[in-house]
Amino acid sequence: METPGLVVHGEAAPFSTALRSLVNNPLYSDVRFVVGQERQEVFAHRCLLACRCNFFQRLLSSEPGPGVPGPVVLSTVPAEAFLAVLEFLYTNSAKLQRHSVAVTFGLGQLQERCVAFIEAHSQETLRTRGFLELSAPALLPLLRSDKLCVDEAELVLAARSWARVGAAVLERPVAEVAAPVVRELRLALLAPAELSALEEQNRREPLIPVEQIVEAWKCHALRRGDEARGPPCRRRRGTLPREHHRFLDLPFK
Repeated sequence: METPGLVVHGEAAPFSTALRSLVNNPLYSDVRFVVGQERQEVFAHRCLLACRCNFFQRLLSSEPGPGVPGPVVLSTVPAEAFLAVLEFLYTNSAKLQRHSVAVTFGLGQLQERCVAFIEAHSQETLRTRGFLELSAPALLPLLRSDKLCVDEAELVLAARSWARVGAAVLERPVAEVAAPVVRELRLALLAPAELSALEEQNRREPLIPVEQIVEAWKCHALRRGDEARGPPCRRRRGTLPREHHRFLDLPFK
């Protein structure tokens, strides 16, 4: 039986520092990206991206033709977010800022860290441009989270702002843009007066399906029972107390 050889581990910090120095570095770079509305040029290295991320493996799978290859254009991805993703791919760590949190490219571990960051800095993040530029698939795990440190009334306003921006960019109705995510809003947490005001605003500018508002009123009417204890009635970490909450589920722990 062959004796296993000795495994030697070097220090992680110098290795990470060396790789971080290659982020957006034209030295030995063999692929360029043009990122965001500002069309910022970003340099990277094909083999590293492809071995670290399936998205880039598919994107970069074709062999470059003769001559200087053209850049890969990612106009819908904010430059700050893209650079944060590159830093994570190169070093397995990234410093997240409120304006550069990235939930993209199918990176599960990075997505989890980003969601945790937003949960801890919910109110600040909701006011950033980066939040308004999130895709619907990126927004969904946030709206499903019980740990957001924000009240539902503020979350409804943020969702409306997000949908308005998307509607302007995509030239589609606000309600159509909001449809993939708006079901995750927990309208039953709103007080009756707030729900009435939301219903009136929804008549002027449709955002939320009428049947979803009806379900929220149903939670108010039932007050007790299983119908008033599902996810639409479950409080988040930042939910402000309201009188009717005593009829819903247990306080958030």
